[in-house]
Amino acid sequence: MPSEKRIREVMQQAYHQFKNSSGGANASYIPYLANVDPELYGIAVCTADGKVLELGDSKYEFGIESISKVFVLALALQQRGARAVEDSIGVNATGMPFNSVMAVELDPQRAVNPLVNAGAMATNSFIRAPNSAAKWTMIDDMMARFASRRLSVIQQLYASETATNLHNRAIAWLLYSYGRFYDDVSEAVDLYTRACSYGSSTRDLAIMAGTLANNGVNPVTREKVIDAALCPRILATMLTEGLYDNTGSWVYHTGLPAKSGVGGGMIAVAPGKMAIAVFAPPLDRSGNSVKAQKTLQYIIDELKLNLLLPQG
Repeated sequence: MPSEKRIREVMQQAYHQFKNSSGGANASYIPYLANVDPELYGIAVCTADGKVLELGDSKYEFGIESISKVFVLALALQQRGARAVEDSIGVNATGMPFNSVMAVELDPQRAVNPLVNAGAMATNSFIRAPNSAAKWTMIDDMMARFASRRLSVIQQLYASETATNLHNRAIAWLLYSYGRFYDDVSEAVDLYTRACSYGSSTRDLAIMAGTLANNGVNPVTREKVIDAALCPRILATMLTEGLYDNTGSWVYHTGLPAKSGVGGGMIAVAPGKMAIAVFAPPLDRSGNSVKAQKTLQYIIDELKLNLLLPQG
C-alpha cells in the first residue's frame, strides 16, 4: 500500500501534467451538461482506512450520471441477490455503445448489463418497493450511505434529462415487450433519470468508490453499507462494462475496475487499497472523460495498482 505522502505526490504530478491538456467535448445532447465549464478539473483519493486526499475542483458538484448505476446495482444486489440479478438482468458486456438498442435485439435472452442504459433501467425496475416514492427513498438512502452525506438532485439537470430521454424510454419499452422489465416503465425510467441527476463532487465519488474498495464498509463513517460478498460482483461489472465499448482498452492499460459518467466524472477501484475519482467534463466518443482517463492511468501506473500485475 503506497504511503499517504506518495499518493499526494503522484496526485500533484498528475494534476500539473494534465490540467491544461485538451481533447474531447462536453456531452451536447443534454443541454445542462453542454454548459458546464470544460476547464473544471478535480482529483480525489479515498484510502481503505479512511484518508481522503483532494486536489483542484474536488468539491464542485456535477451530474453523477451513469456512475449512479453502480450504486443502484448495489441496492438491487443487496435486496434481490447476485443470482437473481444475473438471471433477470444480465452481467455480460455488450461491446456496444451505452444506449444501444441493437445490444438488446441481438441477445437471444434479451440480457443486458447493469451498467449500460438498458440494464440500469431494468435494474431500477427490479428493486422491490410498494410504490415509486418508497423506491426513491431506498435509492436515496443507499446513495447517502455510500457518500457519507445526503446527495441532492440537480433539478435543472433532471429537467434537462427528462426532456431529452425519449431514446431511453424506447429502450425500456422494448425490454418490457420482451418480459425483461419488472415495474411500471414510466416510473422506473423517471427514477433512473432522477438518480443520474444527482449532484456529486469528486470527493463524494472517491468515498463512494472507496466503500467498494473497503469490502462494503464506508471508510469514512465505518458503516457497513453492503455485504462484502457483493463487492466483487459489482467490481466485475465495472471491469467488463465500466467504460462501455472502450472498456477493453481501459482494462488492457490499467487493470482496474472503473466507471465513467457523461457528466465528466470517473471512478477507479483498487480493492483493499483505495479508490480514485476524477472530474473533467470533456468526453471521448464513447462518453468517457478524456482527462480523467489520462489522470487515472498515470496514478494507477505510478502507484502500481494494476491488479493484473504481480502483487507483492
